[in-house]
Amino acid sequence: MSGIKKFLYGTLIGVVNVMLGAGGGMLTVPFYKKIGLNQKLAQINAVATILPISVISAFIYLYNGNVKISEAYIYLIPGIIGSIIGTFLIKKISNNVLSIVFSLFMIWAGMRLLFR
Repeated sequence: MSGIKKFLYGTLIGVVNVMLGAGGGMLTVPFYKKIGLNQKLAQINAVATILPISVISAFIYLYNGNVKISEAYIYLIPGIIGSIIGTFLIKKISNNVLSIVFSLFMIWAGMRLLFR
């Protein structure tokens, strides 16, 4: 994949991440798989890619007064706990199972958005 394509994919990931609230991860995983990473490494690298994008977006939203910490805080601590648990769980799950779970989650998320 050319550097220009990677740049365009990265830009798309950033735009989608901001517009869909971290939905860029659902694009990032397939892009990493396209360049040869297995499911597990694609998901791990997607988190590392999305984190700085999300942090920058959050700071811009906070600066512009679009986010209230009191509203976001209720998910922050449980989310951190969940991320720690997930870090240990991902090591124990095979690439095939992880791929199926990821695919089912994408289908579930899409169906919820379509029919809400």
